[in-house]
Amino acid sequence: MKQPGFTFGKSEKLCSRKIIDRLFDQGEAFMAFPLRVQFMPAELPEMVPVQAMFSASKRRFKRAVKRNLLKRRMREAYRLNKQPLLDVLKAKDVQLGVAFLFVSKEELNYQTIEKAMKKAIQKLVAEMERR
Repeated sequence: MKQPGFTFGKSEKLCSRKIIDRLFDQGEAFMAFPLRVQFMPAELPEMVPVQAMFSASKRRFKRAVKRNLLKRRMREAYRLNKQPLLDVLKAKDVQLGVAFLFVSKEELNYQTIEKAMKKAIQKLVAEMERR
């Protein structure tokens, strides 16, 4: 039986084209190398505190296999470390749209990506607590 906190289901994936466009037009961003995090408080179509999307550039990684591997690593790191962010958003009763963009020029191992993801989530938590 899976623990309920460590899932990343369909409802947590950011799919809405409208929200994604608004996120990149009006959202705020910061770096947690090798990740660029774009985020924005938004009314989400699902009843979840946060929806996330993950991206790796086709310009930097020509092969889909590499892009998919990097996105898998980012998703896994997010899935295992997202709990503090969920707690803050539930306490504040706010919904958040987040995009994690992989910006490094070379493929990095899971440990490096997870370290960056933890740093990014800490920054998001701090930002949400300030508001």
